[in-house]
Amino acid sequence: MKPHARDQGFTLVELVLVILVTAALAVTALPKIVDLGLWRLRAFGDDMQAQHQAMLRLALQQRRPIVATITGSSVTYTDGATVLQTLNCPATESPCIAEGGSRTVTFNAANSGGTSTSTGAAMTVTISSGSYSQAYQIEHETGLIYALP
Repeated sequence: MKPHARDQGFTLVELVLVILVTAALAVTALPKIVDLGLWRLRAFGDDMQAQHQAMLRLALQQRRPIVATITGSSVTYTDGATVLQTLNCPATESPCIAEGGSRTVTFNAANSGGTSTSTGAAMTVTISSGSYSQAYQIEHETGLIYALP
């Protein structure tokens, strides 16, 4: 007769501890992972940065001024009378641009190759709603845009 081998498996205490640790992680991490508003705002900021750079290149390539109008809920790019592109804040997070009022950035201003802003200096655009906030800076003379730390 063989000696009895010890039963293999988890004890009730081990199973309860695993459930408690999993629940604690779900309570702290899951809301941040599932926060779609944060992801929508981040995507809007990335789109704004990409469109800004694309319009800067387009203005220089086509040798014509393009104006970006920034309001609390959208960024609209025009070449005078024609709207080239409009980026609206996510519907659930609108308005998402913290700075109030309407401001403009003109690429290839007066066909000089330079950029001018309605503030006459570097312009900050802050995408924010709830706990999310990301600032971007648009340089006055070059038109370059980059995220601020």
